Amino acid sequence: MAHPPLALAALAAAVLGAAVAGWIRFRRLAAVGAAYKAKVLASLLFVAEREVDVERAPEVSAEAYRPMRLFRARVDRGTKSVAVSLFGFFERRAVWRPDLGAALALRPLPPAPKLPSMPPRGAADRAWPEGEAPAPAASPALARVLAEAFAERPGAKTLRRTRAALVAQGGRLLAERYAPGVSPLAPFCGWSMTKSVLGGALIGVLVDRGILRLDQTRLLEEWDAPGDPRAAISLEDLLRMRSGLAFSEVYSDMGSDVNRMLFAEPDAAGFAASRPLAAPPGTVWKYASGTTNALSLIARRALGDERYYAWPREALFGPLGMSSAVLETDAAGTFVGSSYLHASPRDWMRFGRLFADGGLWGGRRVLSADWLRFVATPTPQSPNGKYGAHWWRKLSRELGGETPAAARLPADAFHALGHEGQCLSAIPSRGLVVLRLGVSVDVSAWDHAAFLAAVLDAVGG
Repeated sequence: MAHPPLALAALAAAVLGAAVAGWIRFRRLAAVGAAYKAKVLASLLFVAEREVDVERAPEVSAEAYRPMRLFRARVDRGTKSVAVSLFGFFERRAVWRPDLGAALALRPLPPAPKLPSMPPRGAADRAWPEGEAPAPAASPALARVLAEAFAERPGAKTLRRTRAALVAQGGRLLAERYAPGVSPLAPFCGWSMTKSVLGGALIGVLVDRGILRLDQTRLLEEWDAPGDPRAAISLEDLLRMRSGLAFSEVYSDMGSDVNRMLFAEPDAAGFAASRPLAAPPGTVWKYASGTTNALSLIARRALGDERYYAWPREALFGPLGMSSAVLETDAAGTFVGSSYLHASPRDWMRFGRLFADGGLWGGRRVLSADWLRFVATPTPQSPNGKYGAHWWRKLSRELGGETPAAARLPADAFHALGHEGQCLSAIPSRGLVVLRLGVSVDVSAWDHAAFLAAVLDAVGG
């Protein structure tokens, strides 16, 4: 039998250890929750220019976000900032800057660089892309499909909250529908759809121009020390999500790498690049948001800051007329290519049309045919070839993949997919682009495969 004082000491140590672990977990939860709410609200208020209830907007209060109702937000419209705290503690602040959107002020933010000018928001929508705006009346069949996309399912515990749905074919906008109060010109955050823009297109411009090479290794000086196995990571490995870098993409764990990177680290790209190897480069496919931010850092160092900040507008947004597009940075000034591109629904459609039309825009080649073939080629290490190079080739299970509807979709479809059910699909063989934007806090509330199959039926595809 244990000596009573020793047993009590052991019990006290165990209780103390549990209390310390609980406090650490609570602090992490509070800090990430405050940062998430501050960042999302700052982007909604000052990038999308939407008037929202800062305590009850579904983006920060619905379903899994309900605990964030305990966090209080203070909006300063003079400085265009949002500060959020829990009972006055763990305050986190996000600040808007011209052309760069909102960033968490986890360190003093660098001055906003001067970017190439863009036309006023929505200017190109007067002739998108070749036809009149607003869109002509949809066919009755297509109108029914879009109406159903906004309907909530009877008895469902989770809501779809569709905010916008658009369909274009052959360069003409066939139908568009918006939730009440949603402007066609308001930018929406694409969340992980941003990956397909930065990794699936912008990096392609640098490869086409010979600034980067797919077989290039020793990509970052952090990986180039003698004996560092990360030196063997190639650009293609990063684009195909098979770098081998350890990275936990678990949003329910406040201490996971993805939450630390986006909401606790001032240098998101630097944090992603600091991860050690968990597998030899090129051998294991693992979806990781840190991968795209590492690519963003590689581009920044290859271009130098002046060219880097101009790069998205000069290479993509300008040629496509994406006048609403805002690609946000972290506190270190690196574009958060994993998550933070905001663009209007029609501008997201422009990006989709670039891939539906084989990299051409208005007869001008924006992306080479070689690059299009590269991103469309399934990554062998990805399950069932579902991932290409920063584009999904098959829908995830949560969005209706592996269903009879998914099996009906053309094999050449590209999908850009994001948090809360942001979905952009381009189908070159049908000349079709389909967009759905919403706030499906539980992403499984939105069945994108069924929606695409219904659109194909309605347009005769």
